[in-house]
Amino acid sequence: MTAAVRSARSILTLTQVCDELQISRSTFYDWRQKRRAPRCVKLPNGDLRVRRDDLDD
Repeated sequence: MTAAVRSARSILTLTQVCDELQISRSTFYDWRQKRRAPRCVKLPNGDLRVRRDDLDD
């Protein structure tokens, strides 16, 4: 497995994060506002992603 493939698998969409945590998107945004959510990466198009390591922490 190449580093690019590992890297792509380690970055999750908001839908994947919410499904894994079994929460709604609005709950995630509430947690994010209160700084309780995992750190997010904002893409140039405005979408948010979460690194697997940040979610696991």
